[in-house]
Amino acid sequence: MDEPAEVDAETLERRRGRERKGRPVGRYLMVVHAGQTATQIAVLEGRALIEHYVSRQVDDATQIDGNIYLGRVQNVLPGMEAAFVDIGTPKNAVLYRGDVRYDRDDLDASADGNGGAKPTRGRLPGAARDARIEQLLKPRQTILCQVTKNPIGAKGARLAQEVSLPGRFVVLIPNSDTYGISKRLPDEERKRLRRILDEVRPAGHGLIVRTAAEGATADELQRDVARLLSQWRRIEERAATAKAPALLYREPSMAVRVIREEFNKDYRGVIIDDRELYEEVRDYVASISPELADRVEYAGDSDDPLSVFERHHIHEQIHKALDRKVWLPSGGSIIIERTEALTVIDVNTGRNVGTSNLEETVFRNNLEAAEEVARQLRLRDIGGIIVIDFIDMEIVSNRAQVVKTFRDALARDKTRTQVFEISDLGLVEMTRKRVSEGLVESMSETCPSCAGRGFLIDDTLL
Repeated sequence: MDEPAEVDAETLERRRGRERKGRPVGRYLMVVHAGQTATQIAVLEGRALIEHYVSRQVDDATQIDGNIYLGRVQNVLPGMEAAFVDIGTPKNAVLYRGDVRYDRDDLDASADGNGGAKPTRGRLPGAARDARIEQLLKPRQTILCQVTKNPIGAKGARLAQEVSLPGRFVVLIPNSDTYGISKRLPDEERKRLRRILDEVRPAGHGLIVRTAAEGATADELQRDVARLLSQWRRIEERAATAKAPALLYREPSMAVRVIREEFNKDYRGVIIDDRELYEEVRDYVASISPELADRVEYAGDSDDPLSVFERHHIHEQIHKALDRKVWLPSGGSIIIERTEALTVIDVNTGRNVGTSNLEETVFRNNLEAAEEVARQLRLRDIGGIIVIDFIDMEIVSNRAQVVKTFRDALARDKTRTQVFEISDLGLVEMTRKRVSEGLVESMSETCPSCAGRGFLIDDTLL
């Protein structure tokens, strides 16, 4: 691990966060359980489970998001504007035209066998603007690429040729002119960071400053950039000698990745029940955020005989998250159904009979449902197209308030979402970026009897 940067006492105290009676105070708690076959990571807001991750030992084939490979192009499909690339996983990965990086000298103008038909997807700069994918890539060509999306179901991983290496404060984009600062930071902080960035930005490479860089010193940013540059040089050295397909860089363990992306002073602690993993995470946190190192705890130091998940009532919350029916505080409920094309969520009043009138009862029930649906999408990691059937409301302002409440609740979700206005039928259509297979799929397997349909055909009637 790298040595932590020198930070003055005042800055350390500010970053340390609040304490009460000598104990850290924070909105969130991370609990890590290392089992024999998988490591589970739970994120609690107060006592409520809001995120859950599962990492298995065999996940070199499925949990590969962020890994960098030297791949070999297997075949190029002009009609799909995509190429399939062998990266050494069971399924070939897909590289779409819009994710291709090209060298002007490699652009093959003679390869266009489609009468000059222009591509319809993906934007590329300069001479490649109207180039077709068969002009940019050839079968058996060796390319350096990064996984941007894990394989899900029958689909292989998705690739991009623009590599990005995330650090604690910045993201390095090698051989790029990309340059940016997180829009979530205040204007004054953005100006301060831009002045520092002009000094530490490496020649020939792009940088993006993360939200976590708020308050970071010039020395910390410089060390982060230097570490990422060293990492990129090692990747280039491996690529020069490796034979495709080959893994050049593997993202760290799930626990370290989640801490890199999430852990800050808003967390009151990280509790880990495996000694080796605890030491790895503690050393990592000490190297990037020494003021928070004392918030990493080993569960074995406690006298409590219960497992770490039982101690924080996580097991029972996971069981509820695997059910299709979720009860609301007032007695209403939501039903979550997954299909091949989309996820449908039905809102019901259930036992909620209200007190004043039907419109008010339905409105209050829908408000509760909006909050709960947003939490369930995040907890279950449901992606793709989602349709929510809220109960019909007559008053237009009530409809608008339900959508606003829903959007506000989704704002706490770091995964990108898009929500459309509520329809006359009370339907809300939305999309959520699919980044993993989801909670239910990660903890289950398809029923061998019904093949996942949920019912059996009565063969005596056929």
